[in-house]
Formats: sequence, structure tokens, C-alpha cells
Amino acid sequence: MDLSSLQQQFDQQGVVVIPQVLDKAWLNALQQELEAAIAEDTQKRPDVFDAGMVHNCMTRGKQMCAVLDHPLLNHYIKALFTPHCIIYAYQSSSLRPGQGNYGSRVHVDCPRWIDNYITNVGVILPLNDFTLQNGATWYLPGSHRLAELPSEALFYQQAKRLLCQAGDMVIFNARLVHAAGVNQDNYTRHALTINLCRPYMRQRFDFPRLLTRQQIDSLGEDGRRLIGMNVRMPVSLDEFYLPPEQRLYKPGQE
Repeated sequence: MDLSSLQQQFDQQGVVVIPQVLDKAWLNALQQELEAAIAEDTQKRPDVFDAGMVHNCMTRGKQMCAVLDHPLLNHYIKALFTPHCIIYAYQSSSLRPGQGNYGSRVHVDCPRWIDNYITNVGVILPLNDFTLQNGATWYLPGSHRLAELPSEALFYQQAKRLLCQAGDMVIFNARLVHAAGVNQDNYTRHALTINLCRPYMRQRFDFPRLLTRQQIDSLGEDGRRLIGMNVRMPVSLDEFYLPPEQRLYKPGQE
């Protein structure tokens, strides 16, 4: 897709849809891994406030980890955000039949508002089509420029619906005001969601310590950057005085 027109739409609307980033093989594998993780979490933690939201998805399945190296995902987030971005959070969002979820409140995904400066970007990977029937996300175009949330009445009066297909990739400014819908269909609608932040910001989890050595070694350069391997803190003077090419916190980042 033409980057200049995408950039213009991203700047003005706060959201863009990149069609068919993931093929059927990817979608099938991701959905199987996600459903297995949901089943495991439901058994282990039946009382969590948003059952069905899987956290730290890169630790829950090989393909959910491998998607972090996907060339199209990295191409577009580097172009629309920053080539040095890291993951703040990586989780799932599922709407069960007849239900919304925690994301169904009117909200933004970043509490900070800095005029004309993006601190966080969201990525949605729909594993099923987003339709009006199954709760396609509501969003208020251009609302990433607002310092305060609009009233709920005003939001739903002016909001649009995010209609997209399984395999598409949605990239949005994390200050965009939005809300998941309610699923009126008879099947669960799944998606993966990634919140990206600037490399100098803290992550929700210490991913370099959270992931196993095997999971880290399975990642390429982009995946390792995204989990925060380039922004680790030294724990000794020996680590602090390593040669630049060996340092845990890589130079040249904003």
C-alpha cells in the first residue's frame, strides 16, 4: 500500500487497515493456540475480571511468538510509528456470543496526551472478520487529537464501526477513542492486540526475563527488539562498561 496515503489517513483519522497481512495458515495456527490458551486460563483462573483475555501471548504459542517477526507487521509499524518501538503489552481480545468485554467501555489505550506526539500505537490482528453482527469496534475518527474523552453520548453519536476481515492488520493511535461492541452472533470473535511504545518507556512485563531462552532464541532481529532485548538495564559495572556492540541497552535509539 502507498505509505504516503496511509500516513495521511493515520494522521487524520487515527487508524488504518492494512488488508490481508496474515494468510489462512497463519490464522488457523493463531486461533488454535489462542483457544488453547483461553481454555488453560479459564481452568486456572476462573475468577479473573475479563475471562478470555490472554496476556503475554508471545509466551503462549509458537505462532503467537513468531508473528512478532512478521515482515509486513514490522514494515508498517516502523513506517507509521518508529523503527525502535517495543511492546508495552501483547494480549488477546475475544467477544463471546451475547457479550462484550473489558474493551467495550469507551476508552483510549494510552493515558498520556502530548500534542502532536505519539507515545503508543495499537495493532489489532483480527482472527475472525469484524462485522456489525459480532461487535465490530466503535471508534471516533480524529479523536486522537483530543486531550479529554468525549461524553459517552457524543461518542456513540459520532462514532464509526471498524469493519475488517480476518487476516487484516489494524494500526491505530493509542489515543484514539474507541470501544469494543457486543457480539450478537453465535460464535466467539477472536483477535490479538499489541500495544507498542517508545523504547525509553517501561513495558507492562519484563519480557526479556519472562520469556524462556528457547522463546527468545526463536525470534529474529525485529522480534527481539519488540520484546525489549535492546533496552535492558545493566545490573553490574561489568555490564555497564561492555563495548557498545555488546551493551544490553543499544545506542542510537530515541
